[in-house]
Amino acid sequence: MSENKFSIDDFNPGSIAEKIAIRMKAKRLALNMTQKTLASRSGVSLGSIKRFETTHRIALQSLLQIALVLDASVEF
Repeated sequence: MSENKFSIDDFNPGSIAEKIAIRMKAKRLALNMTQKTLASRSGVSLGSIKRFETTHRIALQSLLQIALVLDASVEF
């Protein structure tokens, strides 16, 4: 299954957050952007970005700020 598709088993908050985190990290890497650069450009702390990429937990406001920097608000 593509990582951009959801299955019926994926409709729980943990799975959805994981898929969003995977997409965000892939987009960041595709843009050749470090976590530190993303933190600086988005105003989200480096710790929050690291935590999101590993535990998939982040405040909605922070996720939106990251999505704007990555030009990925529709994708998320």
